Amino acid sequence: MKVYFFGVEDWEKLHIERRIREKNIPGEFFFFKEALNEESVSKARDAEIVSVFIYSRLTKEVIDQMPNLKLIITRSSGYDHIDVEYARKKGIKVAYIPGYGNNTVAEYTFALILALARKLKPLIENLAQGILTREGLMGIDIMGKTIGIVGTGRIGSHVARISHGFGMKILAYDRTKNQELIEKYGVEYVGLEELLSRSDIVTVHLPYNRATHFLINRFNIKLMKLDAMLINTSRGEVVELEAIIEALKEGRLAGGVGLDTIETEITTEEELMKKTALTTWKLKKTMEAKYLLSQENVIVSPHLAYYTKDASERILDMTVDNIEHFIKTGEPLTPVPESQ
Repeated sequence: MKVYFFGVEDWEKLHIERRIREKNIPGEFFFFKEALNEESVSKARDAEIVSVFIYSRLTKEVIDQMPNLKLIITRSSGYDHIDVEYARKKGIKVAYIPGYGNNTVAEYTFALILALARKLKPLIENLAQGILTREGLMGIDIMGKTIGIVGTGRIGSHVARISHGFGMKILAYDRTKNQELIEKYGVEYVGLEELLSRSDIVTVHLPYNRATHFLINRFNIKLMKLDAMLINTSRGEVVELEAIIEALKEGRLAGGVGLDTIETEITTEEELMKKTALTTWKLKKTMEAKYLLSQENVIVSPHLAYYTKDASERILDMTVDNIEHFIKTGEPLTPVPESQ
């Protein structure tokens, strides 16, 4: 079996190779640092299994260039970078890695909440300039505040647990009510509009799909309290970027905004200068991102809520386990749900 890994760092390659040896998995294994896309797919034309990360793009065109492909496994819980429906039509199995960073992302969510609540961004910026002052740095308690959790799946459930530990009131919005959260942590399920209007802090934990595209948008974001805080550690396209910009410019979301993912990649000025055909849309999104980065009550991070040594190793171990099981049985351990 020919197995190709794309988007792999050096330490990940060493970890995967060690696990393959320990499990004595047969096959030929190839590793590439770059993502898998139309430019790099020529390196994997004979692949039977490919393992990718979220920066790869497995479109119909890319999939068609790997005629022997039997399994795609993404080292992530999201899989919107893969044309799952088309892969299935071609008889290709698609697997993902659910649950590897449930507590990890929840912990990072609270890192953002606490950083905004205690104004750590301007504090650190002051210290970097040798300024030691309390001026403008009065924060807020989060004990007693109302947190609204949009999506109470694996990660959202951990956020509820942590919120309860902080003594917060917990509202939640989800298609399915988690009875355990209601009983253990006093979670109150409400509609999305009610959650937005009542919450001091809104945190989003949903997968990205057509139903969740811009779920938080320029219309319903106006329902939030003027001093509310908004956190997104799910997918960038779940929250409309222009809605956040508009709210901040109007003096709303004064509690702060924490974004681990953003609707579009942030493009540096140097990269802009190198591009010969920059679209108006891309330029607009770039300027919006630049505005966000300049705000002292906004924290933007480069998609690292999941990024701990523990969670990363769990991803790699589960990936190898999926490959081993597929080679033995023809089925992955954690296939992407058929309903998606």
